[in-house]
Formats: sequence, C-alpha cells, structure tokens
Amino acid sequence: MPDPKPLASEAVMQRMRQMLEARGLGHVTAGPIDDEPTPDEPGHPEYHRRQRATIAVSRWKTASPYRYQDAVASHPEVTAWADRVITDPRTAGILFLTGPLGTGKTHEAYGALRRIAEAGPDRFELIAVTAPDMYALIRPGGSDRGPEYEVKRLMRIPLLLIDDLGTEKISEFTEEATYRILNERYNECRPVIITSNLPVADPRGTDLHDQLGARITSRLAQTTTVVAIGGNDRRLGAA
Repeated sequence: MPDPKPLASEAVMQRMRQMLEARGLGHVTAGPIDDEPTPDEPGHPEYHRRQRATIAVSRWKTASPYRYQDAVASHPEVTAWADRVITDPRTAGILFLTGPLGTGKTHEAYGALRRIAEAGPDRFELIAVTAPDMYALIRPGGSDRGPEYEVKRLMRIPLLLIDDLGTEKISEFTEEATYRILNERYNECRPVIITSNLPVADPRGTDLHDQLGARITSRLAQTTTVVAIGGNDRRLGAA
C-alpha cells in the first residue's frame, strides 16, 4: 500500500502551482539566496578577527603601564618589525631600541605590541618587564613558583618585552640568566623587544657588549633589527 504522505505532499504542491499560475506567477524561477555572513556576523573572517583583536588589546592593556596606555608606534622601522610579527612571528627576530634617556624607546616598544594586538592574531600572549624587575623575579626567593619556572615562562611566552636592559651591573647571575632566556628565544625564533640606553657598539665608552658579555651580544647581532631613537629627553620637556 503506498505511503499517503508523499501523495498528500504532491497534492499540496499541485494546488500551490495552480494558485501561482492563476496570478501569472507560474513560471517564476527562484533566484540564488545570499546567505553568506557579513563582516558583522559570526562566520565571516573579519568578524572573528575583530573578536580576536578585542581580546588581544585587552591583554595588551593589562600588561602595559598606565603611562603607555595610549602608546602608538610611529617609527617606520618599528612598525615594519611589528608587521613582520603579524605576518609570521618566526621571521621577525629581535627589535632592539637604543638611545638616550627619555627619547621614547619604551613608548615605541609598547606601541609595537599594541599594533600587533590590533591585528587580531590567532594567539596573543606577552610579558612586558623591566630588566631589574626580571632579574628580581628569577632570583631565588623572587617568585613563589621558583626561579626556574619564571625563566621558562620568559623563554616560552610568544611575545617578550625587556625594558632597560643593561642598567644593572654585569654579574655571573645576570649574564647567565639573560643568555638562557635570549638563547632559547633565538633558537625557537620567538620575537623579543629590547630597549636599552646602551648602544650596541660604542668605541667611546661602555656599550652593550661590555655590559652583557659576548655570548649575549653575539646572539643579538644575528637576528636583531637595531633602531636608534634620537631626540631630546621628553621627560624634561613634560616636567
């Protein structure tokens, strides 16, 4: 015995066709349905990029001191480095910002990190720390989790900013700790931003080589974009 449901369905369709023909619509062909999501709807790549950017910028603000909450990178070499991180972090290498006190090195560094966050990368995690605070953290007793845990965290975080490197006097501890962190990041091609008042090489006096040692500066030389930030001390002008 045939299933009555298909027959009933056909009858309904036949009546609908008759009604459409009576109104002169019997030969109307349905057009394609545009059901693709717009950039403001879930499913569109731009929508999800914006969502990632919102989360990343929030993380950037959490890691950034209040003074640098409005930081925007303006130096062309700094923005170019940030764009390389956005495109492929493993090809960016180290960004080394050098120059006298108060010329805006730290501002440019936080601005570079913000530029990366605003691009909405798939993963955005960072640690931003001054060199003295970093050494305090990884000394015995400096962290409840222990120095080895902190060293490995600095090695493995996707983005690392070390501000004011070279301000502490060189010691076996600081040289070894800095070498371990930078060597691991060098080997794994993880981006680093470093700011320092010391030049990479200065025949007139103390430079980064003297302060940190040959092993570290050798690593820096191979994959580093050195950007000299000049000008007057902005802090004095703002006082």
